[in-house]
Amino acid sequence: MSFEHEPPVEMGRPARAVAQGSSRRVALVVSGIVQGVGFRPFVQRLAARHGLSGWVRNAGSAVHIEVEGPAESLLAFTRALSETTPPPASVRSLSEAPRRARGEHGFCILASTGESAGVGDSAGVGDSAGDERPALAIPPDAAPCEACLSELDEPGGRREGYPFTSCPACGPRFTVARALPYDRARTTFAEFGLCAACQAEHDDPMDRRCHAQTLACPACGPRLRLLSGATSPLRREGEPPQRALAEVVAALKRGGIAAIKGVGGFQLVADARAEAAVAELRRLKGREDRPFAVLFGDIDEVEVRCVVSPEERRCLLSSAAPIVLCASREGGDLAPSVARGSSLTGAMLPASPLHHLLSRAFGGPLVCTSGNLGGEPLCIDDAEAAERLGALADVILSYDREIARACDDSVVRVTALGATVLRRGRGLVPRTIARPRGGPAVLAVGGHMKSAIALARGRELLLSQHIGDLDTARARARLRATIDDLTVFMDARPELVACDAHPGYASSELASRLAEELGAPLVRVQHHHAHVAAVMAEHRIAGPVLGFAWDGAGAGDDGTLWGGEALLCEGASCQRVAHLRTFALPGGERAMREPWRSAAGVLAELGLLHELPADCARAKGTDRGRGVVERPSHRERGVEESARAREREIIDRMLARGVNSPRTSSAGRLFDAVAALIGVRSSCSFEGQAAMELEQAARGALLERPYPTAIRGDGPPFVIDWEPLVREVLLDVKRGVDRSEIARRFHAGLAEAALAIAERIGLARIAIGGGCFQNARLVAAVSARLGAGGFKVHGAREVPPNDGGLAVGQAHIASERAARGLVRAGGKE
Repeated sequence: MSFEHEPPVEMGRPARAVAQGSSRRVALVVSGIVQGVGFRPFVQRLAARHGLSGWVRNAGSAVHIEVEGPAESLLAFTRALSETTPPPASVRSLSEAPRRARGEHGFCILASTGESAGVGDSAGVGDSAGDERPALAIPPDAAPCEACLSELDEPGGRREGYPFTSCPACGPRFTVARALPYDRARTTFAEFGLCAACQAEHDDPMDRRCHAQTLACPACGPRLRLLSGATSPLRREGEPPQRALAEVVAALKRGGIAAIKGVGGFQLVADARAEAAVAELRRLKGREDRPFAVLFGDIDEVEVRCVVSPEERRCLLSSAAPIVLCASREGGDLAPSVARGSSLTGAMLPASPLHHLLSRAFGGPLVCTSGNLGGEPLCIDDAEAAERLGALADVILSYDREIARACDDSVVRVTALGATVLRRGRGLVPRTIARPRGGPAVLAVGGHMKSAIALARGRELLLSQHIGDLDTARARARLRATIDDLTVFMDARPELVACDAHPGYASSELASRLAEELGAPLVRVQHHHAHVAAVMAEHRIAGPVLGFAWDGAGAGDDGTLWGGEALLCEGASCQRVAHLRTFALPGGERAMREPWRSAAGVLAELGLLHELPADCARAKGTDRGRGVVERPSHRERGVEESARAREREIIDRMLARGVNSPRTSSAGRLFDAVAALIGVRSSCSFEGQAAMELEQAARGALLERPYPTAIRGDGPPFVIDWEPLVREVLLDVKRGVDRSEIARRFHAGLAEAALAIAERIGLARIAIGGGCFQNARLVAAVSARLGAGGFKVHGAREVPPNDGGLAVGQAHIASERAARGLVRAGGKE
């Protein structure tokens, strides 16, 4: 059957005229997650249960219904629409308008239409057109449900071992949808016509797969294809699942690396217990230290190797199937190179039937990481995989269905404030955030690192999937492609474009060009204001709110690099009311990867540069956060000490002359300085590594004996002076105090400083955002101390606290400025 032009499919008997009597007819427009979830068959069954006639169809980004029958039955029907909706469907709004009764029997599902309003007789119902249209009506991609997993394992069943089994409750959605409304003809399943058995399931209103758009089986659906890699590009089409998986498993058991086409793109997998295989994957991928995620077959496998809290368990077992950061158990069998220097394991469960089958066939944990090279975007098709991954992988397992858009795995960490998204991707996109009011369509392009865009239209705001850092041409091209894709997909023409105030960001440069192309005003938003505004947008806080924005560094309003800010925010306004004492960063951006430079800047500020430890840059890392430092040989030590002495002389001259030594108030760089001073880490292979390991070194009591800070100044902006803290750190290092105690006291000291500022400002509501609040200990310490002081703390949950959430804050601020007449669509700020 062709799905290019899907005909109406009637369910039940054809409508025929009956005596109208006391019948009423109403037209309904339902918005929310109502497409791709079996909502239309649900409506049909509900109408039959109440003895009602009419029709239902997808229309644009909503579902339109006309239903007729006795008044009391209509009332019960409309109430049940929202109260008994089966998951993952959810009704966000329901609009109703009267229609003239027709006197019909039977209920049918009509062909979908791209119009959101003005469809048939339901034109003008509600406010589902224009700016008030819901942004999206489909759910994110969902991991296999229990019913589909049972079919997958059913001996002799029609879908036994079939890697593309799905139903209305599970399977790919966002990554296969080309356009709305969501129908098979508008997905990457369009070319796969249904066999007789699948067609019967599709047409049967009582079948759980009725009108399932990703319906497939071995006879008519997608099939695996096996490639050998770039060195031997053999391609075998329509590979039987068992044989293809057996070949992949054999390669993995030999210590090889496989590239697997997952839900939202390719992934690289290797035996997580084989050190040689994991180390080789690191070498080939150019990923020196950043921890790898691990795919486990089931929750029991996770709990053998990780300490899993009830909330972490809930996240792992959710339909989103994200990577969840869990505490590693002592004595586990994972290879040391899986998570170098980290006491956490990024655990994940199968996100698709293919992952389930692979994990079961392999019989053990697998490293499962993004299918890309360092700094490049995710591969999503065979040509990309052969070109960019072929030299890395011994075998490539793909399939003959396209992925509509790249969507990397989501990453979640549970903190004192609950489950927090650190990277938003598969399983979470395209969930939207409600805007407090309508307004012009806004495109926000985010920052330079952990890039993601936001698109606001009507009363919905969509944060896109993670794109990545914008250091490469491929990454910047993916950013532009994502913007083009989502604006078309959501049928939105941006009337405002928002970006970071830093003019040198690749995203800001693109925003400037886009604003000119669209004839739209460009709204530049200060980096840390956007961090706080993202939390305000998520929690629908108009203000005023005291926001702590602690991160690496971003361009400040005074020409320095901010990053340890307290901001008073309300609506579109923002006032800097406190910040960390500034210090110089010798080498500028190099300090991000060389924390000893932050330590040098801090010590120079105190006139103590001579106390920079001689072995500061020799701390290569820690043993899973326990503070075990790799020591060089005597000869290596001599060479390094000589080099360090020369480096100190250069740094001293740079600081004295102010050469390439910008001043910063960055909390992230203060973390780096302390990490270097106590020997945790002084050189990094990825941003935030030193701060991550300092957190993991801080074991034990949460708020034990905080290091002191001082609050300087008579009024806003106050200065949080870290000098007393750093001096005590240096004393404790000289006394030989265990670094875990120093790390604990450092975190507690920052929490005390936050409380001191909150008490001076006197606002009850606090918002915390920025990359430092990926740190679960810092979140726990700050929220506990502020909570004990009577303050209400709001933190990022659905929106990443790091730069991956900046676009939400940018869009929120642009909307607020428009609402207050500070910027006008088609005008200027």
